[in-house]
Amino acid sequence: MADALSAIPASVIRNLSDKLYEKRKNAALEIEGIVKQLAAAGDHDKISAVISLLTTEFTYSAQANHRKGGLIGLAAATVGLSTEAAQHLEQIVPPVLNSFSDQDGRVRYYACEALYNIAKVVRGDFIIFFNQIFDALCKLSADSDANVQSAAHLLDRLVKDIVTESDQFSIEEFIPLLRERMNVLNPYVRQFLVGWITVLDSVPDIDMLGFLPDFLDGLFNMLSDSSHEIRQQADAALSEFLQEIKNSPSVDYGRMAEILVQRAGSLDEFTRLTAVTWINEFVKLGGDQLIPYYADILGAILPCISDKEEKIRAVARETNEELRAIKADPAEGFDVGAILSIAKRQLSSEWEATRIEALHWISALLERHRPEVLSFLNDIFDTLLKGLSDPVDEVVLLVLEVHACIAKDLQHFRQLVVFLVHNFRVDKNLLEKRGALIIRRLCVLLDAERVYRELSTILEGEADLDFASTMVQALNLILLTSSELSGLRDLLKQSLANAAGKDLFVSLYASWCHSPMAIISLCLLAQTYQHASTVIQSLVEEDINVKFLVQLDKLIRLLETPIFAYLRLQLLDPGRYTSLLKALYGLLMLLPQQSAAFKILRTRLKTVPSYSLSSEQIKRTSSGNPYSQILHHMPSGSQITEDGDISRDMGSVPNGINFAARLQQFEQMQQQHRMHAKSQLWSQFRNNSTSSKEMQKPEEPPRSVSDSNRPSSKSSRRGPGQLQL
Repeated sequence: MADALSAIPASVIRNLSDKLYEKRKNAALEIEGIVKQLAAAGDHDKISAVISLLTTEFTYSAQANHRKGGLIGLAAATVGLSTEAAQHLEQIVPPVLNSFSDQDGRVRYYACEALYNIAKVVRGDFIIFFNQIFDALCKLSADSDANVQSAAHLLDRLVKDIVTESDQFSIEEFIPLLRERMNVLNPYVRQFLVGWITVLDSVPDIDMLGFLPDFLDGLFNMLSDSSHEIRQQADAALSEFLQEIKNSPSVDYGRMAEILVQRAGSLDEFTRLTAVTWINEFVKLGGDQLIPYYADILGAILPCISDKEEKIRAVARETNEELRAIKADPAEGFDVGAILSIAKRQLSSEWEATRIEALHWISALLERHRPEVLSFLNDIFDTLLKGLSDPVDEVVLLVLEVHACIAKDLQHFRQLVVFLVHNFRVDKNLLEKRGALIIRRLCVLLDAERVYRELSTILEGEADLDFASTMVQALNLILLTSSELSGLRDLLKQSLANAAGKDLFVSLYASWCHSPMAIISLCLLAQTYQHASTVIQSLVEEDINVKFLVQLDKLIRLLETPIFAYLRLQLLDPGRYTSLLKALYGLLMLLPQQSAAFKILRTRLKTVPSYSLSSEQIKRTSSGNPYSQILHHMPSGSQITEDGDISRDMGSVPNGINFAARLQQFEQMQQQHRMHAKSQLWSQFRNNSTSSKEMQKPEEPPRSVSDSNRPSSKSSRRGPGQLQL
């Protein structure tokens, strides 16, 4: 201290702390001259003493004017040292940096000015303090004092110039500080940071691309800034880096892919678009490097396919196609399970396009990696089944294609049909709204006969009789009306002519027994008219309820469609197809006379020609309806077989079909349904009696069919319910 005081006159020390700037400036010039003389003499000890004096007595003083004088004095000393200033920077720079956080705005301003002058003198030697200077400038860029901000900007430009021309700058030491500062939200700081990233990236010797993963997330964060200028600057920086990535032979795609996946889900539209665009380029450029990240990328892309912004949707669709086109192998790290997990999750998306693409992915994986996909079948099967309830038909059809692909194996085929029937059982809306679509499509994809045989086998032993009846009615209607099942109908028409038709008839018969009208329809389709007539005559009062009549109404209307054109043409030969006439008249007798179906069928029967009947039959025909008595005159106990021959053996087995056994099978199943209906009625009756004290208790439970007709009449009053014919 004494050395410094001896070197610096008292007047200079006094003026250095004066409140007037001019006096402080003149004192600084004096110090500059003194230091210059000391440097020329090589007396660096005294120079150190002078710097120490300026630091302790001035820059760290409690008086603002002292601090201002100390800063201008340190800058003057540096100028005096000139080329020899580097060895004293450890003393000079820290107190200046400390002044950047001074409470007095003017002190902060003079600190910027002092450091600017110091930097101009030492240039490259200044780099050792770069991180501290950068940190200080980062804070000053958001200073509340406009003058300080202006001074900081000038200093910032000088520091950038020094860094770009220096070969001592360490990017490795700087990146951690930059990464830390990238999360700052202040717009001035953000501009400052983007400016530095751009400048450093422009320096050929500095590899900013190699450190891009460290600050990429921060740049993407700036894309949603409220300031248009900051968004533009961040976008420009990102565009430049993307171009560099395209031209670079070595890029760390993995770390950046993780960031892009997160940003693709941003609430900000511009951020999403930029992230998806980067992902698109990465998928094209990344190759094998991205294989471990395929699942994450897919999880980001699939939601964007349904984005509200068309540009995002377009890029996402392109990226999705590019990704699916890559032939990756599990041996290379391709995680089939992870991809399936993503696709499964996206099947629950609220957006149709996303669900559709998720199904396309499952189909693609099944095609390329079937064994691996089947190993995860238990994880996705339930979700795929739920997809059958999707409100969009295209989604349902794709789900069915996936199911059909899985069901190529016999084991999985049966599992599919069993689970499908289960879903129909627990979700009546699925059967009502999607049943026909599902069954028809499966018949196309998996062979109609195979599907119907399996369904029949399952429904034959179905414990829920109400569901079994409804399901059979639905299957029967699909069989009678769907163009996809025309081949199956043609095969059934040959039931009396070849073994394949017979086997199919017998297979379906077992479950069709759950519904009288389904059996009658099946017999008419298979041209087993004598058996149809026998079934009709076997019906009892309980069978002919409102549900039955509604189904019968539908059948009568179906008889007028092209599907039953062959049957109507057979009526041109009533002498040969007497059993057909008998069956149709049997249906007519079951219909209420005032119903539209009665009038339709009666009108059709009136058109049956008389020229093919024998004279004996015509003589015995009543005048009102020429065919109403035609069957009355058949030989007693005789049976007309399906080919028109008369047989007295009721147990005959044309073409191997034991119709007597089939009738017994039907009657037994219908007896189960009658008992089930009575049980339900009695349970309902007891519940109503218990819940209402005012209801009169019945003296006895409902009697059997042989004892009373009342249960069937009550059953009729219950209404048709939910019909699924």
